[in-house]
Amino acid sequence: MSMPSQDELSQLTAAQLRAEWRKAHKGQIMPKGVGRDLATRAILWRRQERMHGGLPTSVRRELENFAKQLIQTGDIKLGQGIKLKPGTKLVRQWHGTIYQVQVLEEGFEFEHRQYSSLTKIAREITGAAWSGPRFFGLTPKGSANG
Repeated sequence: MSMPSQDELSQLTAAQLRAEWRKAHKGQIMPKGVGRDLATRAILWRRQERMHGGLPTSVRRELENFAKQLIQTGDIKLGQGIKLKPGTKLVRQWHGTIYQVQVLEEGFEFEHRQYSSLTKIAREITGAAWSGPRFFGLTPKGSANG
């Protein structure tokens, strides 16, 4: 027996749609208030997830943290900044010279020296007080983070 397509799902009765929901969601009952369109999308998402794999663990964890924030505070704090992985190289041209910074497990390496922050490196390059993340293009101009 094949699974109904999106068009076929839209033609099902409410009872049939709830049955498809239970199949897709391992026996869970469809929550009250879920409309036909959302139910159809959720069923199709679950199928796609099974065929191609779900969200990466890190994304799932971040979404769970957002849900907790929303429940606890009624708000979600987005834009916690870019997470740089060790081994990443940041490159910036400044006054005709190209500068490279290597991201380490703890801090950064610039010109064979280790630094605790990008801001210290930006200050060394420019001689002025710059936000390191902004200097290296990691935060948008005018951002509260930069």
